[in-house]
Amino acid sequence: MTPDLDPSTVVVHAGRPERTPNAPVGNSPVFSSTYVAGGDRGYGRFGNDAWTALEETLGQLEGGRGLTFASGMAAAAAVVDLVPVGGQVIAPRHAYSGVLALLDQQADTGRLKLERVDIADTDAVIRALSGTDLLWIESPTNPAMEVADIPALAAAGRAAGATVVVDNTFATPLLQQPLKLGADIVMHSATKFIAGHSDVVLGAVVTADDELWSAIELRRRSLGAIPGPMEAWLALRGLRTLALRLERAQSNAAYLAERLRAHPRVSRVRYPGLPDDPGHDRAERQMSGFGAILAFELGGDADGAQQLCESTELWVHATSLGGVESMLERRHRWPIEAPTIPKDLIRLAVGIEHPDDLWADLERALTSGS
Repeated sequence: MTPDLDPSTVVVHAGRPERTPNAPVGNSPVFSSTYVAGGDRGYGRFGNDAWTALEETLGQLEGGRGLTFASGMAAAAAVVDLVPVGGQVIAPRHAYSGVLALLDQQADTGRLKLERVDIADTDAVIRALSGTDLLWIESPTNPAMEVADIPALAAAGRAAGATVVVDNTFATPLLQQPLKLGADIVMHSATKFIAGHSDVVLGAVVTADDELWSAIELRRRSLGAIPGPMEAWLALRGLRTLALRLERAQSNAAYLAERLRAHPRVSRVRYPGLPDDPGHDRAERQMSGFGAILAFELGGDADGAQQLCESTELWVHATSLGGVESMLERRHRWPIEAPTIPKDLIRLAVGIEHPDDLWADLERALTSGS
């Protein structure tokens, strides 16, 4: 593909079939568990054309080689499995609760040692790095919306001998490329913005290091956490429109952040696109946009926050994000959410609806609970 293309063009054209007469313009899913001997495919657990097309596209977007998995958690587990027994992991105190739960479980069994840090406090993270095998970064964090200094942490982590992984689910490859910022591995819950239509469960890992790629691919092959061909094909089809979906959703998020900040019932809005947000300057330096996720608080009113989530008509009360429809939830409805997340915090996963309709629905719910 022509070099120096904008990511919004790459996302449309990467991973396509060769342009020969009568060839299809797009890829089709291949439904086969078995292949005729003599080639390099071997068996259905080792590869599939639908995975390959998606992995090529994600690899070009992130600047490495892609691997897809049956879920985001399967991708995370494969990366964590790189840590030697008894090895040290540094992870954010605020991040996707499923990943933190996985790390806690492995720490409880003695499989690894775990230290949680404020990932936005660069100096504190660097002080904790001695002897670390894996530095896990999430930026912006879920659901606190903190922004990590990825270049500084990646450089310090690698200097300390750690493998540096960045969960890029919130930012997507269109807004942030962690490998170019110094990370070793980038991972995604492709269920979210990449697939983009709330109908696929899928994960992905990208690395520019061939040895790491091979080590992670071996874990996928051995543990069997492979994606189905239909899921991979649907994710690639969804990925083709990521630039358009994200542009609208991000614009909506910025609009809603400003409206929420002005509402008398809202005590705090967390969104790096706001000029006074603690992560604004850092995000502006390392991201090309501020994303479509934000969070807000109601002055400690956890019951009111739950009631608000249950009283919207347009917003969907659900736990995912990155789809075309807007979703919201009080994150502490999940018992495994980090205890330092405020109990009244509501996460908004902003979709592509008309912004005035989204605000009108939110405003009604805010007013009815006051």
